Amino acid sequence: MDAISRLVNPRSVAIIGASADPTKTSGRPVAYLRKHGFDGAVYPVNPKVDEIDGLKCYPDIASLPETPDVGIVLLGAQRAHLAVHELSMRGTAAAIVLASGYAEAGATGAQRQEELLKAAGPMRILGPNTIGLVNLTRNIPLSASSALEMDFFPVGSIGVVSQSGGIVGSLLSRAAARGIGLSTLISTSNEVDLDLSDFVSYLAEDATTKVIALYIETIRHPARFQEAVIKAARAGKPVVAFKVGRSESGARAAVSHTGAMAGADNVYEALFKQTGIIRAERFSDLLDIPAALSAGRVLQSRRIAILTSTGGAGTLVSDALGLNGFETPPPDPDTAARLRALQTGDHAALDRNPIDVTLAGLRPDLLRGAIRAVLESDGYGAIGIIVGSSSLAVPDLMASAIRDCLQDSTKPVIAYVSPYAPHITALLNQRGVPAFTEPESCAAALEAMWKVAHQNDSIPVPIMTDHITMPKFEDGPLDEAQAKQLFSCFGISSVRETVVDDVETAQTAAEALGPHVVLKLLSRDIAHKSEVGGVVVGVTAQQMPEQLQAMREKVLAHTGKAPERYLVQEMVSGGVELILGFHRDPVGDAILLGMGGVTAELFKDTTMRLLPAQGGLDRQDAFSMMRELKTWPLLDGYRGRPKADVQALADAIVAFSCMVVQMGVHLVEAEINPLFILPQGQGVKAADGIAVLQMSQPVKCENSYVCG
Repeated sequence: MDAISRLVNPRSVAIIGASADPTKTSGRPVAYLRKHGFDGAVYPVNPKVDEIDGLKCYPDIASLPETPDVGIVLLGAQRAHLAVHELSMRGTAAAIVLASGYAEAGATGAQRQEELLKAAGPMRILGPNTIGLVNLTRNIPLSASSALEMDFFPVGSIGVVSQSGGIVGSLLSRAAARGIGLSTLISTSNEVDLDLSDFVSYLAEDATTKVIALYIETIRHPARFQEAVIKAARAGKPVVAFKVGRSESGARAAVSHTGAMAGADNVYEALFKQTGIIRAERFSDLLDIPAALSAGRVLQSRRIAILTSTGGAGTLVSDALGLNGFETPPPDPDTAARLRALQTGDHAALDRNPIDVTLAGLRPDLLRGAIRAVLESDGYGAIGIIVGSSSLAVPDLMASAIRDCLQDSTKPVIAYVSPYAPHITALLNQRGVPAFTEPESCAAALEAMWKVAHQNDSIPVPIMTDHITMPKFEDGPLDEAQAKQLFSCFGISSVRETVVDDVETAQTAAEALGPHVVLKLLSRDIAHKSEVGGVVVGVTAQQMPEQLQAMREKVLAHTGKAPERYLVQEMVSGGVELILGFHRDPVGDAILLGMGGVTAELFKDTTMRLLPAQGGLDRQDAFSMMRELKTWPLLDGYRGRPKADVQALADAIVAFSCMVVQMGVHLVEAEINPLFILPQGQGVKAADGIAVLQMSQPVKCENSYVCG
């Protein structure tokens, strides 16, 4: 076995700094290993104690009778590295370091963390500042979490990896209370060595795990993380992630709108979307969605049947589904006839949806018949069953009736428990029926099932493209004309324009580009020209002297510096204004597309794609981005307007991403706003642009690179 396998499935465990007092943190690991039936060897290490809980206690690591697979280090941060070094010298596969006071505590702690890593040598480390791990499938609690005080945990197929130790305990106890079975829970915390990627990769191969749930604070190694998630996807194991810190604004770019519009969370959203990760929008979803997915059922239709004995609860679920784009149509005539035959009299309305099965709580045969009728109907892709208050008296009858029907179909069957009845929720989950206590959870679970069943797992194949030769630019911000010159090197055309420095040349340019033109300030130092009076639209050649002088005075008043050069541009009409930008983030380099113009940052109708490890975006990516915008109908001929040249827009997106790839670290920021998308066949035109460079020498262009 490799080190991670030995860590998760050890045959022997040494507890360094173990206490004989089980009420102390340092006393819990031995107590929990004994309590939950670990069948391997347990070696407490403490020079002050001879015996702990009937086990011989060893004075030091050198005295251990064998090399342990895992060492749980309970010493403080000042001494933990000493134990780690001794374990490493003995050949231990991995150490779990619980102590805090490392990188999370500042510069001194960060130095301690580096010392810890150095002390480990080839041995792997989980932590520090971790609560440890729990392998429920093999009764291996390598943890000090107080959640392990519980006597019983249902074993299932959901693997959990959390960057918070406290969340591991929270999920462990919550899952147990709801009857949701987990396989393995791992707290990675400071991730001095082993991180999210390592354990996602491990769980992708773990036969006991079907679904992987992640609690994410940050992703320290994005490329490795993507590889691990793709590995899980190829193994048929969905990954569900809850990302904490969504409200953080993130690092903002200094000049462009793109940085402000991107934000840290949007980059994570792009990462999740591109790698097929299902995002848990609420913390409760981090259990609800994996519980639904672990059932292994496939949702092939967004038409959902709701069986209910309580009208209000049925309406709640129906409304939640509707808000998520699901349909709840009435049964087809044949199914309605089968349902009516199940129940005589006027007790129920069986030919509408929600389907009212009033006596279901007292007559399980009625519920079985209704479930089977709906499962066999081609009109529905899944069933949501409302478990009402009538089930409180005989919960097992309801749960058994639902379970008995599961073998008849592969369609999803979920339950919404309307009364406060934790025992019923747990019973249903234990019987293989995903059960939820909130209507919104039903919708989230079904949406996740739909995504898993309809994810596009095709991987675009990049093509080879030659490097583009560019002019030599100076470091720092380019002026607008220079920025568009850079974009044009990659095939993104701009509006016709002329750089001018006096009234005469401005009038001449206006006559050539008119009858009406745009007059702009041209400066490397002022990116947002309209904010300082540096943009005037609809200027004629005759108005040019007056407008140029007025602009000069406004800019001088705002900035304290009079303009030296101006830009005279043709006016473009009949197009859709978009923004196309680049954002560099610790998670990866991203391309942003969104509604453009001066209101771009206000409306924030955007979508993003992270660039692959090599190369730029392809046309498939480009068209997917377009269709994700709320603005897409404007491009697609909304209410009779001409269809926009989306083929040319796709070319521009690909070309822009290729520019980012070629320039690499030399490109600090880049943005086209607005990019006019003209009617079909007329192309696109960059009407304004920003680029910030950082390079001490020209970008070399001799080699080819992967793009497109």
